Amino acid sequence: MTDFFSFPFFAMGTECVLHLYAQRSAVAEDVAQAVMAEVSRIEQRYSRFRPDSFLSEINRVAEQGGMLDVDEETAGLLNYASACHEKSAGLFDISAGNLYQAWDFSVNRLPVQDQIDALLPLVGLQKVLWTAPRLQFPLPGMKLDFGGIGKEYAADRVADVCVNNGISSGLIDLGGDLRIIGPHPDGSPWRIGIRDPAQPETALAVVDVREGAMASSGDYERYIEVAGKRYGHILNPTSGWPVQGLSSVSVIAPTCLVAGSISTMAMLKGREAPAWLKGLGISHGWVDDTGQRGGNLFSA
Repeated sequence: MTDFFSFPFFAMGTECVLHLYAQRSAVAEDVAQAVMAEVSRIEQRYSRFRPDSFLSEINRVAEQGGMLDVDEETAGLLNYASACHEKSAGLFDISAGNLYQAWDFSVNRLPVQDQIDALLPLVGLQKVLWTAPRLQFPLPGMKLDFGGIGKEYAADRVADVCVNNGISSGLIDLGGDLRIIGPHPDGSPWRIGIRDPAQPETALAVVDVREGAMASSGDYERYIEVAGKRYGHILNPTSGWPVQGLSSVSVIAPTCLVAGSISTMAMLKGREAPAWLKGLGISHGWVDDTGQRGGNLFSA
């Protein structure tokens, strides 16, 4: 006989929760502590907001235009980010973090174009030399940001923690990035709502997921509104301005890292995304900035 347990916690700047089934509360507590410890470890290593993180160490080297060797875990993330950069024709770019110096999403005010133009030369992952384990920054002043893959990577890692501790049924929610370990003990799926970007507290649809991951990207979580127009936090690395065309994209994939990066790439592609997503043959749903929606998650 298994019981259901939920453990809310705060990490990576967002509300998180672990749901799992276990035979004893002591087992559930131990797994929850291991999950929180792993999320904390990843945040400590890769947060751009922590001066003691390894990412901050990388960026101090980048600021000077130097080089350093990275460990195997960081190399894996850099390899994945490089692959996404290539597959998206440069749209998915972990060097775009510099642009947030111009964009302040706590005030409803647009930056001046000169601010953006001054930062654009410092954006472009192709300007970074990367051959594992050596990371080199020929151009001083660049900056890397794992914000587009960090929570998703953490969700996959803690799923491994759960499985390695004997959990076969559970769901990890790291601020909306979801990793499903397995269905409920009776075999029924987890029922997951897809947010309405116009009213994020309500669901446009509810989908059934038994395993894998689901991630959503959108302009409804961090944004500013100026003259009635919404500007979301996902920035185009070429123009330096927020992406336009889509309001949200949700993707189901085997891992959260894949689901999250595909949903972000789709947002970056804007109005080209629906055809691109359909061509990938994955489970997805999108809502454009006129409220129109599509994708097989909405038609299922």
